[in-house]
Amino acid sequence: MKNLGEDAIRIINNSIESVLPDKAVREEIEKLNFNGNVYLVAIGKAAWRMAKAAKDSLGDKIKDGIVITKYGHSKGKIEGLKIYEAGHPIPDENTINSTKKVVELVMNLGQEDTILFLVSGGGSALFELPVEGISLEELKKMTDLLLKSGANIVEINTIRKRLSQVKGGKFAKLVEPAKIYSLVLSDVLGDRLDSIASGPAYPDSTTVKDVEEIIDKYKLNLSEHVINALKKETPKELNNVETRIIGSVSKVCESAEKIAKSLGYNTLILTTTLDCEAKEAGSFLASIAREVKEKNRPLKKPCAVILGGETVVHVKGKGVGGRNQELVLSAAKGIVNYEDIIIVSVGTDGTDGPTDAAGGIVDGMTVKRLIEKNIDIEEVLNNNDSYHALQSIDGLVITGPTGTNVNDLTFILCS
Repeated sequence: MKNLGEDAIRIINNSIESVLPDKAVREEIEKLNFNGNVYLVAIGKAAWRMAKAAKDSLGDKIKDGIVITKYGHSKGKIEGLKIYEAGHPIPDENTINSTKKVVELVMNLGQEDTILFLVSGGGSALFELPVEGISLEELKKMTDLLLKSGANIVEINTIRKRLSQVKGGKFAKLVEPAKIYSLVLSDVLGDRLDSIASGPAYPDSTTVKDVEEIIDKYKLNLSEHVINALKKETPKELNNVETRIIGSVSKVCESAEKIAKSLGYNTLILTTTLDCEAKEAGSFLASIAREVKEKNRPLKKPCAVILGGETVVHVKGKGVGGRNQELVLSAAKGIVNYEDIIIVSVGTDGTDGPTDAAGGIVDGMTVKRLIEKNIDIEEVLNNNDSYHALQSIDGLVITGPTGTNVNDLTFILCS
């Protein structure tokens, strides 16, 4: 008899381990030629780990460097580099101040100089300097508004680029004629380079027309000077940048499949582009689990159905939670009293929304355990309070900050 809970944790831990950026950074650096002075800039939730790998590889070749990561994601000092922590998913004063330090570092570099630019998810909030006339408060309000509206990451970044001095290819323009080698850990579905961290060093494919459609879609009520800032176009061509993707959600799903197979499960990667409302995804996963249990399809038991991507939540309540926690709670409603089913969803960065959990894990008894604690699952979902509900029944998955960030890993285990 399989222990689904133990197997689930092994799949989570080993899959995340497979996309830690250390090895990938070192391998890519070996392929690069550095002439003149090298300056390191690392941004995102995986910035510290990426920077440490680069420093270990290049040593004193790095003349100076700055790392900007999320609060709690720094693992300590790295010799020769300055490390700053800042706000995520909403930028704060530390975001602005540390980004200014980066601009000061690279502003007057020459053609013979090289910037090793290490980019990971979370960079949009962590690397920010608003355009003239836009305040931090306006930027925070806009980000919060878009997050709560249910806008996806591409839409959010389309707006962010035009309110920023460093996004949407503007950072690369800023440092010309210096060359940029950009190593990217993708957290965007389809690995759109102009969307990862809002593409500071990549030509921007979005247009002012896209901005207008987003404003209309989410009925955003914006001030006139914000609208004027959003009407300015972004760079469409850059000649001083070379970019390589070193990790993505496809890799984490492939690793999960390999581990599940080794544990004796029949496996299927259903998609690596899951992109819908978290509650809808949860209902969908529950329907697949029921099909497996009742009809032994699309896979024969024991099986693992694996998905990667990033769902969204329309925040209407005042509770605490994240998209992965909301997904699994919604799924729990559809597998009530079913034995030998587990549904898991986690953020590979170890943080799901504004919580200390990576995500959640549920089974056929989850709803019963909540009822025993007088917790109404519909009320929880309506209030977006998945964290406290799962916490009460030991349904949270807590990994701590992982040092990587390649979207979310979601899977069903059935035996």
